[in-house]
Amino acid sequence: MSEGEPMMDSRRLGDPGTALFHLDKYPFYLLNRAASRYNRIIEARLRRIGVDVPTWRVLMILGEAEPRSIGRIADSAVINLSTMMRIVERMEKGGLVVTAANPDDARVTDVRLASAGREQLAAARQVTAPVYAKLIRGFSAREFDRLLALIGKLQANLDAINAPE
Repeated sequence: MSEGEPMMDSRRLGDPGTALFHLDKYPFYLLNRAASRYNRIIEARLRRIGVDVPTWRVLMILGEAEPRSIGRIADSAVINLSTMMRIVERMEKGGLVVTAANPDDARVTDVRLASAGREQLAAARQVTAPVYAKLIRGFSAREFDRLLALIGKLQANLDAINAPE
């Protein structure tokens, strides 16, 4: 680009519908790449304590609030419901969670952490926390809040696309 020439709008360069498309300007490629790399790193650390990534997601979700329905857990973990049902069933057999019919709607299954699940959650937090600390190094609190806000804006736009017309 020569001096004085206006910069190309990165939104245009990230548009897969144009001949100007550049992969490194496509936010979903970049987000997916970052998430995949993060999951590989986390997976290796979790494996040391006998936890896989889907189990870790369920532990973290329930560690924030419980009970939660299998459907809400699936939605939060971005895992389809039938797969989540199998994950919860495996975790229940492993003594990590306890399930029960929701008292207000027996069609809904609520999930809670069992004591072994709480112990596994504590261990998982211990091995994943240093990764998180390294990931946010160099971000000011303001930059980090801005990152979260921008990702939230993308999520809201995706929700609007997915909304019934």
